[in-house]
Amino acid sequence: MGTPSFVDPAPLAVRRAHLPAQGTTIYRAAHTTETDGLYALDVAGDAGILNLYDPLGEAAEVQLAAACADAAGLAGVYVKRRPPEARHLANVARHDLSPPEPIWGGARPEVTAMENGVPFLIRPGADLSVGLFTDARPARAWVRANAGGRVLNTFAYTCGFGLNAALGGAASVKNVDLSRKVLAWGQENYALSGLSAPDTDFLYGDVFGWLTRLGRRGDEFDLVILDPPSFARGKNVVWRAERDYGGLMSSAAGVTVPGGRVLALLNHAGVESGAFERLCRAGLEQAGRSGRIMESLGPGEDYPGAGHLKVHVWQLD
Repeated sequence: MGTPSFVDPAPLAVRRAHLPAQGTTIYRAAHTTETDGLYALDVAGDAGILNLYDPLGEAAEVQLAAACADAAGLAGVYVKRRPPEARHLANVARHDLSPPEPIWGGARPEVTAMENGVPFLIRPGADLSVGLFTDARPARAWVRANAGGRVLNTFAYTCGFGLNAALGGAASVKNVDLSRKVLAWGQENYALSGLSAPDTDFLYGDVFGWLTRLGRRGDEFDLVILDPPSFARGKNVVWRAERDYGGLMSSAAGVTVPGGRVLALLNHAGVESGAFERLCRAGLEQAGRSGRIMESLGPGEDYPGAGHLKVHVWQLD
């Protein structure tokens, strides 16, 4: 058998070399549309995260990691193996999919990287998700530029949207997530920007449960951010965005003030923008509300040709 071939990451990394000078040191240096679908390379400071979508074998993985390190000037490279069934294997084969140690170079357990001048704590070996989804950078920039009044950030993860809302001058921000671990990580991100991070602004629990609770007590928000997973399995329910997003939009509408906005994100290559709009509109109708899309966004310049991420800014009547 011959040695597996792969697209050289060097000329791809050069195309993103201007981003650090613009205050962004966490970005995608090579996207799958540029590598024949074999791999993607994310850079966080001097650490690399090599995402593999087809098996290469250990020797070829190390070879590619070394090429990525040379191309982007990295001190260490971690690997994330992302087969189609990764979402089902994540809990039973996590160590194989996301080894905690780099496959090339020195360990970087934590890196502070910048996005548009905002620092974020990144943990390259922690999990399949390292602390920030780089494709949502334009959406986070929109939040920072447009946040005002009261903001509700659902499926908050490490609170990138909430942090940008706070930096953008929001009167208050509530971050909701089912994981205490990532909410604590979000509080660390707030601290990096010198912002107060009281526990009362980080709401642990099921997003739907919190939306119901907030609605019952009459809490309303000027901006609600929806960034759910495309698929999730709970104790008694399976969430599928292509089936269930309308219900989420309905619940969000129940806590959005008249004239307020919902920032709706969907990371799902199998759902086109028009279908996503119909899901959201059906949810608004279910809630007895109406609205219109004021703006549509996608991933940044470091995701050329990518169509997986849809971002719609809805203004509700």
